Amino acid sequence: MKRTLPITAFVVLFSIAFLGRAADHSKVKEAPAWAGPMKKVHARFTGTKGTFACFGDSITVTMAFWSPLAGQPKNMPDDMTKAHKLVADHMKPDCWSKWKGAAFGSQGSMTIRWAHENVDGWLKKHNPEVALIMFGTNDLGQLKIDEYDKKTREVVDKCLANGTVVILSTIPPFSGRFEKSKEFAETVRKIARDKQVPLSDYFAEVVKRRPDDWDGRLPKFKDVKDVYQVPTLISGDGVHPSNPRMFQDYSEDALRSNGYGLRNYLTVIAYADVIRHVLKSEK
Repeated sequence: MKRTLPITAFVVLFSIAFLGRAADHSKVKEAPAWAGPMKKVHARFTGTKGTFACFGDSITVTMAFWSPLAGQPKNMPDDMTKAHKLVADHMKPDCWSKWKGAAFGSQGSMTIRWAHENVDGWLKKHNPEVALIMFGTNDLGQLKIDEYDKKTREVVDKCLANGTVVILSTIPPFSGRFEKSKEFAETVRKIARDKQVPLSDYFAEVVKRRPDDWDGRLPKFKDVKDVYQVPTLISGDGVHPSNPRMFQDYSEDALRSNGYGLRNYLTVIAYADVIRHVLKSEK
């Protein structure tokens, strides 16, 4: 005689199977809101795939930023390991270190005014597929927030019109000017929302990881002679990210103790998201 399952057992098994499929489905990461708009931007791109420009001031032009990720960085967390492989497979190797200097859009002491005056030339000469933009640290003492907002928006618009996908980055907090640097960071967040571009929120990440002692000028760090060696995220000059020799990997301790390391981590994650959701997923 053929045996059948009781109704209650059938319902339980069906529920388990259904919930299992639902759980699996929930693991699929949805595309961010900027993915669709950036695909439309990238559809206009006419340059070389894998070109990545970094527009900014001294925090960008330094070899402590981006260049250390060439090769195989040590002690990367899982998300960074995956992101780094994706970036390394897609990006042109020259963009790790050779795309630096005024001709490529990065130079010390510059503000968004400089970018506004020169971005057309950078786009024409290099035509990058993706551009990371971070100005603001020097702007704090030179520009009013309205000018900073207007010129940043116009620089972003020029990049997007060129077919270049933009990643905006907030500046890090500034010792003695925390509230003003916070205001500038919030302005960049709003521009990213309005323009529907990806955001790398450096300011927020610094404050989250070191809410009470991100500032290398605090008395607790006064005995460290080299300002870049303070074991926190902003160096002893209160302006630039730190880069202590004892934290040159990407462990959790290093990500809360090396300011340039943290920016490298955030940038590779942001760029990998663009590759994943825009450059590799276009139909």
